[in-house]
Amino acid sequence: MSVVSMEELEQARPVGRPLAGLDLGTKTIGVAISDLGLSFATPRATIKRKKFTQDAEALLHLLSRENVGGVIIGLPVNMDGSEGPRAQSTRAFARNLARLTDLPLSFWDERLSTVAAERTLIEMDISRKKRAERIDSAAAAFILQGALDRLQALRGASSRG
Repeated sequence: MSVVSMEELEQARPVGRPLAGLDLGTKTIGVAISDLGLSFATPRATIKRKKFTQDAEALLHLLSRENVGGVIIGLPVNMDGSEGPRAQSTRAFARNLARLTDLPLSFWDERLSTVAAERTLIEMDISRKKRAERIDSAAAAFILQGALDRLQALRGASSRG
């Protein structure tokens, strides 16, 4: 499929299937999966990055195993709203992934997701070493949760209209 807006994702996704959230790090891909009701996001194991083909294969295998109906990809926008090299790299990853799957893909502004994830892991008293292992999946859960909250608002607005 292709990269679509959140509104288009809401229309395109198969009902009754969870959504996935991705945080594309340079060394790992953080993954989170929603519940079937699209209310909450749960972190999953990270995927160690290698080459795009291997990354995509591992990711698509995981998405298939989880029966995912759509993917939310964190877009690393600068604090001033501009897009730098990391955002361009994320857009390229999404374009290439879209050629390999029929799943709808959508971006979510991830400006503060890693900061929020780190803060939460510190509050949980998780050691620095374990935080490093979990940060990308925790960030993916923050990204996905933000998108799920937005989708809930969209569904609420459409049911009132």
